[in-house]
Amino acid sequence: MSYFSDLAHQYIDGEWKPGSGSWDIIDFNPYTGEKLASITVATADEVDRAYRAAERAQREWAETNPYTRRLVFERALRIVEDREQEISDTIVAELGGTRLKAAFELHLAKEFLREAIQLALRPEGRILPSPVDGKENRVYRLPVGVVGVISPFNFPFLLSLKSVAPALALGNAVVLKPHQNTPICGGTLVAKVLEDAGLPAGLLNVVVTDIAEIGDALLTHPVPKVISFTGSDKVGRHVATVCAQNFKHAVLELGGNSALIVLEDADVDYAVDAAVFSRFVHQGQVCMAANRILVDRTVEEEFTEKFVAKVKTLRVGDPADPATHIGPLINSQQAESVSAVVEQAVEAGATALLHGSADGNVVSPSVLSGLPADAPVLSQEIFGPVALVIPFDGEEEAARIANDTPYGLSGAVHTADIERGVRVAKRIHTGMIHINDGTVADEPIVPFGGEKHSGVGRLNGDAMIEAFTTQKWISIQHGRSRFPF
Repeated sequence: MSYFSDLAHQYIDGEWKPGSGSWDIIDFNPYTGEKLASITVATADEVDRAYRAAERAQREWAETNPYTRRLVFERALRIVEDREQEISDTIVAELGGTRLKAAFELHLAKEFLREAIQLALRPEGRILPSPVDGKENRVYRLPVGVVGVISPFNFPFLLSLKSVAPALALGNAVVLKPHQNTPICGGTLVAKVLEDAGLPAGLLNVVVTDIAEIGDALLTHPVPKVISFTGSDKVGRHVATVCAQNFKHAVLELGGNSALIVLEDADVDYAVDAAVFSRFVHQGQVCMAANRILVDRTVEEEFTEKFVAKVKTLRVGDPADPATHIGPLINSQQAESVSAVVEQAVEAGATALLHGSADGNVVSPSVLSGLPADAPVLSQEIFGPVALVIPFDGEEEAARIANDTPYGLSGAVHTADIERGVRVAKRIHTGMIHINDGTVADEPIVPFGGEKHSGVGRLNGDAMIEAFTTQKWISIQHGRSRFPF
């Protein structure tokens, strides 16, 4: 199957059709520049059709036995396993993911499908006591109805499935809008897998479009009760504002500026390995990436020397080559932006221990040190292969520097004393942090999410139930209440 030719359509109410907008989204291979697909955008009318189809289909789906619902996800898992090579090829072509990255994304996607199978049976009601004689209080856990999902370009197949599959498993319907740069991996490929797995028509709808065409129609439409958004904090702020104005619940998984902290008693060689992966996996286009590598001054020289040496061994180039570590950034704007960040930092006084260069959308790694304390680059998210090495003196200063950012997504602490690492980790204002590991991690049953500008709410495990269901209190008076008038 050629996913790019077969799936370059809108998917609404079980039908594959072109959009009716007046312009096309062009899907390019970011490494070769090859045109992969052309998709005519969906209009606001088609967004309305998608939500109305979801609303109709959801009523019967919510009444479907959850043991029956979970069969869809069992079949979807088998389909992903059977088509793993084709899906991997699509990830490499559409987003410039390396073979290693594609395998990493598919491994997690399968884990989240396994969790969706279990999630269908997880919601539980409760019976609570009442101070009123004869009254029984039942609390039901019900689907919210329809969920809008907006996914990003960096891990599009995984991060679409991560919200779509649990929302469906819990009895909801979904309208999914993938990122314009990854409409296949993040959108129509997800729909194809679930369609082939037997998901009834109308329960998942994919609209490939842009805010320039539909404005805020995806957010303001009266049907969806929850919007699950993964992307930048700038757009996330807008999503949160519009959702609040329209009394919708927003689950926001946003950017990060994570710190990997190397204490003086750490295993330096191991910390180097963790830091290189945490900064440079998928060209640094990961919200959990270790933007800042904080190193105790007593081991700074040893760590930095070994870190730079290892970064120099990373192979840069064609993502289809299994030996490649660093492929292209998603588009030319991103490549130009990352290159500009490096130049501005050097002009502001940073030392470039490695000074990367751009070849098309491929940007080779940069390692910067000696940054002034007020350098703007220290507090921003860098979505590219740029590492900042920052020395500190003792735990107090490490925690202060780590927290000196508007973000709070992930992090790591390396130390020989695990409980010391936990004490330091508790002081870092993040939603997730890891002892003696990398900063890039995700698991199906742990609460995933950030603090500060890194998001609102959590996903994964029981947090999915909180995100995509609601509670309803039904009381039953078995006797007779007494009314004052």
